[in-house]
Amino acid sequence: MFGIFKIRNLLLRIFRGLSILFVVIGYYWRGWIGRPRYFNFLISSKYKHKGIILSPQVRLRMMLEKLGPTFVKFGQILADRPDIVSEKLRVELKKLQTAAKPFDHQHAMKLIEAELSAPLDQIFSEFNPECIGSASLGQVYKGKLRNGEIVVVKIQRPFIKEKINLDLQILEYIAHKISEEYPEFIVMNLEGIVHEFGETMRNELNYLNEAANARRFGEMFANVPHCKIPKVYVHLTTARLLVLEYIEGISPDNLIEITENGLDPKQVAANGVDVFLKMIFENGFFHADPHSGNIFVMPNNVIGLIDFGMVGTLRPSQMEFLAKFIRAMDLKDSVMLSEAILLLNVNSNKFKNRDDLEFMLDEMMKKYKSVPYEYLSIAQIMDECLIIIRKFGLQIPGSIFLLLKSIATIEKVGLRLDPSVSVSNAIRPYAEALVKKQYTLPRVGKALFKTIKKYAELAQALPEDIGEILYNIKSGKLTHDIKLGNNENMNKSIRQAGATLALSLLVSFSIAGTAVLRSRGDTGFFVDAIFYISCVLGVIMAFKLLGRLKF
Repeated sequence: MFGIFKIRNLLLRIFRGLSILFVVIGYYWRGWIGRPRYFNFLISSKYKHKGIILSPQVRLRMMLEKLGPTFVKFGQILADRPDIVSEKLRVELKKLQTAAKPFDHQHAMKLIEAELSAPLDQIFSEFNPECIGSASLGQVYKGKLRNGEIVVVKIQRPFIKEKINLDLQILEYIAHKISEEYPEFIVMNLEGIVHEFGETMRNELNYLNEAANARRFGEMFANVPHCKIPKVYVHLTTARLLVLEYIEGISPDNLIEITENGLDPKQVAANGVDVFLKMIFENGFFHADPHSGNIFVMPNNVIGLIDFGMVGTLRPSQMEFLAKFIRAMDLKDSVMLSEAILLLNVNSNKFKNRDDLEFMLDEMMKKYKSVPYEYLSIAQIMDECLIIIRKFGLQIPGSIFLLLKSIATIEKVGLRLDPSVSVSNAIRPYAEALVKKQYTLPRVGKALFKTIKKYAELAQALPEDIGEILYNIKSGKLTHDIKLGNNENMNKSIRQAGATLALSLLVSFSIAGTAVLRSRGDTGFFVDAIFYISCVLGVIMAFKLLGRLKF
């Protein structure tokens, strides 16, 4: 049985691979070998217009649209990767649309009933059989529940999961083969990009993930009056069906309608910026697809959000990068900027071109030396930094590119509503709060505890390690010759390091020893005094050691 499934999957991959190949040939044949008339049947009708010469970028965009939703989504993700794709191609890829023709409504009704395990009239008092939206993964309907609440119902397209999984298998295979044949693509981490894209797509295909994201955003903004997140109807939601509260409003692109409805564009811009900055800086969890179709302007200048399939999550090191990056922008400090960027590097190898990186960042920053901080475009500078990073082969987490996309959208939409809005100014208090949060007493204490724990573990293992080294020396198994010459600075550093190590071990043994005695009930003035003095010395030494490190 399993053998039959394997053969079937192989045949499907071959068939899909051939269809992809024919589409690629259809759009690129002329670019490869000229204009042979006998191959015209392979060329798309869009590409046959007389007198029109399409650029390679336009052909690639049209080809991705022809290949279907997986490739369209991949193109959209590449459009936000300045470290991989040229600016010219990025501009073209941003034109990719995920809209699709709706599939048969009768079929959709049957799928919805199958997911609900009940007829529609048992769940809904009203249900509009005409879809109100159609995208590559699913389409959306409007209905009214028996309790009178109006909802939107998103049903997944039939067989879309199988189609996308097949395309992802082919993409992963292509990425693997390219990386094998062309070592330069290893630096680009093509396999990692495709794998990350695959994870994103598979998450989007499970509507339970989107429901969980919506609920998380709902909890985040429960007490924020200028943000509306639709309620999730958990008992009606499945992996292929999502039921949400229906919300409506005005597109942020429609400035005239916003004004005609008595809303304040400046306040709308301020509220929108605040909503997204709260996501990013306070929670490290943000909407990663914030285009104008997913944002509504509601009464009282409230910002409504929908479509939570694509989200970004920031790790502590990435939050630290954000705080340091904003601080570097404020101070126009290229050294601090390089330190921030290196926090993102996921390569295990130590970066060796720091001076060159700092020089290029400094040259970039010279353009902004005379520009006041409040007029800086954080998204533009981050974009330029990522282009510089590309030249050094640094690998950056995908969430940073989602972050860049979100910040760029905040700036774009905010400036359209209010040309005087300053996103960089709005970011500053959030960045300052983030820095303070990183250096609160509990966090410093946690870091200190980790340091002391490491020293204690070292002290515990040291006698055995020293015994092994001494045994090897005595038995003649270990010999090492070190020549330091007359370098006084080196000798001084070694003496200081030796003294620090000796004192560290003494303090560690004192803490460990007195802690053991106290745990056994052997307390007294001297035991307690040694314990507390050792703890104080440990804290002082930890702060001194931390002070020598460069952050």
